[in-house]
Amino acid sequence: MTIEEFEAALIALDWKAADFCRATGLHRNTPSAWRNQGVPIPRWVPQHLGLLQEVQRLQALYLVPPSPKATD
Repeated sequence: MTIEEFEAALIALDWKAADFCRATGLHRNTPSAWRNQGVPIPRWVPQHLGLLQEVQRLQALYLVPPSPKATD
């Protein structure tokens, strides 16, 4: 995963890097190290982000009521 892909996944989730760090226990400066120091992004990060995006998709599909226009 590139830093650009990481940032795009955060945008898709409507998260900030700080939100991701809080949720995963990473230090708040870790994404900066990935961007500025060339520290590789761990392999679990894209997997974790993918799962979060899947949860978001399932929530929208099954837990958010359809709009009134959808039943017309």
